[in-house]
Amino acid sequence: MAKKSRAGNQAVVDLAAVAFLAKTMADENRLRIIRSLSEGKKSVSRIVEELGISQPLASHHLKELKRSLLVIVERNGPFVYYELSDPRAARILIELGELAADLLAARTTF
Repeated sequence: MAKKSRAGNQAVVDLAAVAFLAKTMADENRLRIIRSLSEGKKSVSRIVEELGISQPLASHHLKELKRSLLVIVERNGPFVYYELSDPRAARILIELGELAADLLAARTTF
């Protein structure tokens, strides 16, 4: 989280925390899960069905998203539901998508 004080023209940011979240989000399946959860709370089975991935793979990625505090878990009987802990995660994903599209539009080599 950015602190209110400023160093030069940049807000003081905990870059280690930002790197931690960026590493967590640096996986296409995790980004797909975040996008799916931006629509609301979902069970693991629904995420598996929507994304076409295996239940163990979905559980692994959900565990990492939970470890990074990006999702929260709710248990209801035999079902486990996940939802985004903060809607800003979905907005950041949209912003990154727009940035990627803009940067890659003019790309001639990789």
